[in-house]
Amino acid sequence: MKKDTSDTLKRAEHFQMVLIGEGLVVGGIAGLVIVLYRMFLEYAGEWLQMILAFCSRHPLRIAGWFLILLLLAWFVGRLLKYEPMISGSGIPQLEGEMTGKLDQRWWRVLPAKFLGGFLCLLGGLALGREGPSIQLGAMVGKGVSKGMERGVTEEKYLLTCGASAGLAAAFHAPLAGVMFSLEEVHKNFSVSVLVSVMTASLSADFMASTVMGAESVFQFEIIQTLPPEYYWMILLLGIVLGCLGAFYNWFTLKVQSLYRNARNLSVTKKLMIPFLCAGVLGFTMPEFLGSGHALLDYLTTEDVLMGTILFILAGRFIFSAVCFGSGAPGGIFFPLLVLGGFIGGAFATAGVQYMGLPVMYINNFVVLAMAGYFAAIVRAPLTGIILIFEMTGSLNQMLTLSIVSIVAYMVATLLRSKPIYESLLDRILEQQSGETLVDHGEKVLQNFVVLQGSRLTDAMIKEVEWPGNCLIVAIQRGSDEILPKGSTRLQTGDVIVAMTSERDVPVVHDGMEMLCKELF
Repeated sequence: MKKDTSDTLKRAEHFQMVLIGEGLVVGGIAGLVIVLYRMFLEYAGEWLQMILAFCSRHPLRIAGWFLILLLLAWFVGRLLKYEPMISGSGIPQLEGEMTGKLDQRWWRVLPAKFLGGFLCLLGGLALGREGPSIQLGAMVGKGVSKGMERGVTEEKYLLTCGASAGLAAAFHAPLAGVMFSLEEVHKNFSVSVLVSVMTASLSADFMASTVMGAESVFQFEIIQTLPPEYYWMILLLGIVLGCLGAFYNWFTLKVQSLYRNARNLSVTKKLMIPFLCAGVLGFTMPEFLGSGHALLDYLTTEDVLMGTILFILAGRFIFSAVCFGSGAPGGIFFPLLVLGGFIGGAFATAGVQYMGLPVMYINNFVVLAMAGYFAAIVRAPLTGIILIFEMTGSLNQMLTLSIVSIVAYMVATLLRSKPIYESLLDRILEQQSGETLVDHGEKVLQNFVVLQGSRLTDAMIKEVEWPGNCLIVAIQRGSDEILPKGSTRLQTGDVIVAMTSERDVPVVHDGMEMLCKELF
């Protein structure tokens, strides 16, 4: 049903209360979907170990397993041809949809992503469940929106709710789900979205905790907080993580480009490369397979030599890039946390050997490096800090987590490394160039926050050259809503509510973001 301007504005008046109820629905359904996804992936991991044990030292069985891997690659390739939007983690696709540049078909993405992720983990690919969980949750939100005949404006809120629910259920981290959705997906901290996203995240986490248990993802033993005399090492670690995070982004995109430039390789043939690599590693280095959770347990519970740490780090780094670059449906969220943990382990081991660091603090640096590496790559430091806090169940590292995340963020920014999900979205949009999005003829409301130091700060509305085909309908300042006039002077923190037609959403979004962003 087409929504006109008056319908959109009237509906927006009741957004806050309506979205709480809808967030509860989306969170419950998304939580159930992600719980099923986690269960299937756990079965995939268990079956993989049974298959490798069954085939070990039997040449005919090993050959049979390689044939099955080729079959899995073929089947995943068919899924990618059926629905290209399931490629990779799914987070860039969600961000593209939030800005009006992509339009995912939820009824195709949901089953294809679910099955594709399961088959990739069954084959042993080094991919994560968290990015796909975010995309699956968002598609649940879109499905609920379509089923309830909501407008495009409301649909974007429900996409955000679903994304938050997906991460919360995948990581058992409801606060991180909220923060990631606001910081990385919605890019807006308005009260309406905050309350609804929290509702969705908590309901999904309750669903996951009821079925999967309430234990934190990692069971790290942090004996003691890091004393202040070692804080200089945190600063040094942040610099290292910033540099390595920038290198990760460059290398990941480079491998993806190598796959893309191989014109003689079809989608299926590209997928055969990581599946065959997984087959070789399964009988030589099975620890490299899967998401890498067991590797972090090994790192934090055993005395691991520096050479072993560096070998695992390099091997996982290359294998993860080979898997993700192929376009296989799976994420980099958890794999990059594993890499960050091993960087921290190598740094702390060097500190023990050459800088007088007591052995008991190695695990501290493993946890710190996970947050810092995430901040450098994704450029979402608040999410990284809260995520590691929730995953480890430890509050005593909040200060050090903040320090290393800020330093790594600054170093990666100074190196001009673009956030990985933005770069991946640009790649998708390049491939989508020339395709026309469906226009339902609706009017869409978009919110934009005036940041400190932006060109809009202290400017009157009549002085600003606004994007074309855009109407400023309200200014939200704290709990007050101001009717905009030409003489209305904007302030830092104001939320500008702009209305545009559905077809103009991408152009208006980019133009408003340029106006609202910081100049320095």
